[in-house]
Amino acid sequence: MKNTIFILFIGVLGLLFSCEKDGEQIFMLDNPIEPTIVSMPNLTLERNNGTAMLEFIGTPVDPGFQASAKYFLEASASGNGFSEVIVILSDIQADLFQITVSDLNGMLLKKFPADETSSVDFRIRSTLVVDAGNGAPGTGTEPFEYISETNTANVTLYGLPKLNLLNSGIDQKVESALGNGDYTGFVKLDATMPFTLEDPDTNTKYGGNGGVLEVDGSGISVDDNGWHILTANTNDLTYSADKYMIGLIGSATPNGWDTPDQKMDYDAKTGTWSITVDLIDGEIKFRKNDGWAWNLGGTHDNLTQGGDNLSVSAGNYIITLTIINDATGTCTIVKN
Repeated sequence: MKNTIFILFIGVLGLLFSCEKDGEQIFMLDNPIEPTIVSMPNLTLERNNGTAMLEFIGTPVDPGFQASAKYFLEASASGNGFSEVIVILSDIQADLFQITVSDLNGMLLKKFPADETSSVDFRIRSTLVVDAGNGAPGTGTEPFEYISETNTANVTLYGLPKLNLLNSGIDQKVESALGNGDYTGFVKLDATMPFTLEDPDTNTKYGGNGGVLEVDGSGISVDDNGWHILTANTNDLTYSADKYMIGLIGSATPNGWDTPDQKMDYDAKTGTWSITVDLIDGEIKFRKNDGWAWNLGGTHDNLTQGGDNLSVSAGNYIITLTIINDATGTCTIVKN
């Protein structure tokens, strides 16, 4: 059934809307058709196929008209109702989600064990924004949400070769997604504590200077305290350590819109950034390395580069950020 109304909320029927453009009326279905997962790839993942592309094929939400929606391919442990969600990919279309074997393996290792088979639930979640009046359901602050039926699959992950950081102050490592001697990961470094790298499989230790690794070399130093993305290649004996510090800025934060930002910490197990912080009434955004070249704003479930500021009220908060493809993300903002 279709109905034509003008921005009215009708009990259990929900919000319907119509508009006219060149005499043509657009209708929203009482019950929009949810997205679906049509097919999923073989999820027995192998390191020697790490660069292969996996494809998840779906269908978009159908609200009764051609709509712009945001789609999220999500995974969770089977049977827990997606209480702990892994956002695998986000896109403006649902027909095709593509990800390499190594990237999917690395993401799922944050929740599932290596070299074992786990039962994993997958779904496509969509958010739909319509112009239904300021503050009404369907606006940017309260988008409609439609979720596919759950598809359950057996997933087998492979463990990753690693290099342990020695003398970095905390227990941390970088991993090789393809097992090809090329290692990368987020590490927290102290400029006063030069570190070395250890291959536990061969008992080989690496040091270095100026981007060049050396077996049994001196400790590697950095200029700044905090999080870095560290890469090391044990084949060509090179490395890099680039700052990757995610922080909060905004009128609600202790420093306002001035630097330094309120730095967040990375959790390698969950792949998320988090901070506990006192805020006042105002606004916040996320940005990298105290600069505006990379910044996230928008809505909690749809953060984009250069998006709108997020409003908060005064209080003590735990804020958690998930960065997707180094370009978009989602966040939770929970008052204690």
